[in-house]
Amino acid sequence: MHIPVQKKLRAGFFIAATVMIIASVCSYIVTKNLLDNARWMNHTIEVSKRLEVITKQVKDAEAAIRGFSITRDTAFLRPSMQERSIKIEEEYLHLREVTKASPQQQLHLDTLKHLLDNKYKQLAAGETKWRSFKKDTSSVQEGEKSMDKIDRKVQDMMKIEEGHLQNQSEMQHFYSMIWAPVIFISSLIAIFIGIYSYVTLTREYRLQLHIESRLKSYQRDLQQNISLLNKSNEELEQFAYVASHDLQEPLRKISTFSDRLQIKYGSLLPTEANELLDRMGAAVTRMRVLINDLLIFSRAGRITPDSIVKVDLNTLLQQVSSDLEERLQEKKGTIHTEELPVIEGHPTALQQLFQNILTNAIKFASPERELVINVSCKIIKGAALDIPVRENQLDDTFCQLSFEDNGIGFEPAYAERIFLLFQRLHGMSEYSGTGIGLAICKKITDSHHGYIKAYGEAGKGATFMVILPLTQTHQDEQY
Repeated sequence: MHIPVQKKLRAGFFIAATVMIIASVCSYIVTKNLLDNARWMNHTIEVSKRLEVITKQVKDAEAAIRGFSITRDTAFLRPSMQERSIKIEEEYLHLREVTKASPQQQLHLDTLKHLLDNKYKQLAAGETKWRSFKKDTSSVQEGEKSMDKIDRKVQDMMKIEEGHLQNQSEMQHFYSMIWAPVIFISSLIAIFIGIYSYVTLTREYRLQLHIESRLKSYQRDLQQNISLLNKSNEELEQFAYVASHDLQEPLRKISTFSDRLQIKYGSLLPTEANELLDRMGAAVTRMRVLINDLLIFSRAGRITPDSIVKVDLNTLLQQVSSDLEERLQEKKGTIHTEELPVIEGHPTALQQLFQNILTNAIKFASPERELVINVSCKIIKGAALDIPVRENQLDDTFCQLSFEDNGIGFEPAYAERIFLLFQRLHGMSEYSGTGIGLAICKKITDSHHGYIKAYGEAGKGATFMVILPLTQTHQDEQY
């Protein structure tokens, strides 16, 4: 099954967009992890640094006490233990602020605070003792024990920070392992889609150029065929016109000779010969009518844009009814009509259309009842019509004319056949005519970009539905 190029390109761009979204999400995750890892690293470094500063300041304070105890040099006691404790307290507060997001570290800091307070007391007590030149080795041992506890607590806090950093590093390693294949695969897919799109568009462009070239060639051939067809139609029209006149001449001679023969020798001829001459005259008359009808058919529907004018169908119907008044009186017929619209069309052709339909209704009137013809109209959109219309006429507005009579009607099976040329449903002995009238009606409706349909029921009557556009917006198109 052939897949249209538009669907292929749409699918390709959808896949490319999906790959880009996935790659963007992965990039966001990896970048976020990198930032988190960097943040945790900075956090760990800062915590380690401040813990190291606190430990160093505590050890310096203790070393100062021991140095003074050995040398009795008061320089070791500057700055004093009070000043040193203040600096340690400042570092502790900074550390507490840094680790405020970690409840576990806050608990360790609480313990560390207790240990530091004890250490402050020991240092202050040691300073006092050494200034009074009292020796107390127990204080040294207590200081070492206290310092060991502080060191252990600091190590515990460092382990927690190192654990966080280790987790972040493992996560970073995991995403790094995923990121490289994702980038590689997405790049390959993007390259493949780019190449595929380029090849497809190039092929489509070449195909479009080929189609345009073929279309131009077809248009040239079509223009030539149209010119030949127009020329052929003109020649056929000229031929039909000349042929009709050429055919009329021998018919006139036959009719003339037949009349002379009957006038001069009619009394001398036997009865059978006179009957043959009458039948010959009738055939000549019928041939003359047939030729005239063919001429009318060949000329029907020849409409040019210049001949299109506004036509009031009410006036048109009144004129046709007036022309058929005598024939209506013979059938004791009446015509009932609704208000009809004004449409664009060829007035002569539309008059012929109305006349042929009404003449057909009068001809096939039922002998059992008086003839009644109802003419109604309905304005309707092309898309709402009961018959299939051309696609470019779905939004056009039509007038749907209905010519309904109570004549002899016809079988529904003949609804299409009656519009064909020379098609008759009755013999010449029953009803006169050549079978061209309704064919002319169809030709006129087609030339007006309209439609004609017939509905009938034998013995009950017939309805002719004529559908014509209100405006000839497609008058330049050929059907």
